[in-house]
Amino acid sequence: MDCGGGGLKASVLDAAGTLHAPAVRRPTPYPLPPSRLLEEIAALAAALPPADRVTVGMPGMVRHGVVVATPHYVTRAGPRTRVLPDLVTAWAGFDVERAVAERLGLPAIVLNDAEVHGCGVVAGTGLEVVMTLGTGLGNAIFDGGRLAPHLELSQAPVRWGLTYDEYIGEHERLRLGDSHWSRRVRRVVDALAPVLVWDRLYLGGGNARRISATTLQRLGDTVVVVPNSAGIVGGVRAWSIDR
Repeated sequence: MDCGGGGLKASVLDAAGTLHAPAVRRPTPYPLPPSRLLEEIAALAAALPPADRVTVGMPGMVRHGVVVATPHYVTRAGPRTRVLPDLVTAWAGFDVERAVAERLGLPAIVLNDAEVHGCGVVAGTGLEVVMTLGTGLGNAIFDGGRLAPHLELSQAPVRWGLTYDEYIGEHERLRLGDSHWSRRVRRVVDALAPVLVWDRLYLGGGNARRISATTLQRLGDTVVVVPNSAGIVGGVRAWSIDR
């Protein structure tokens, strides 16, 4: 299950990552306290064939299945709208992994959505970094195939008081157009390269395919664009990734 800022989608796969049912989708409703997200997850599951276990990816800082902070689900009407203090309180410290397992009656793993995406693409050698481009910026780090502790790079300031989420998120892509937005993506990659010193950087998420050809040529050989569908396979591989 991929729980994003704008939409929720899910499917059922076998252990080899083969789809056994077309993906089902629902728009992400707001406001979205934990109880409502659980209702939406249960509705997605009810529309699919039975499964033996569940993987959920969601935005924000999730440690050991517990939400530290989530950027979109604490807002009144979705990304870039007013943050509601009661939702901040409701999500902070919420054991979403346990709640999903109890609601569906299945073993569950809940990770940051970029981490699930990364599980589907990493080769398992060297330092591999995943950045997902969608509503905002997602990221994950893998060292020798092992998932490293999450760093929420999206909330770091970048320019003009904007966070990375705001600087290259969907809102700015729509405002700037793909060409100008692609140049911003390159600035972000160039800025983070000496910080993370990756062996391989994977750019994924729904907007990765919108990066201009000129920008792609200039990103270098260590940067690879991967399909958004990798997040689906990542839901299976997450169970075999060390973390």
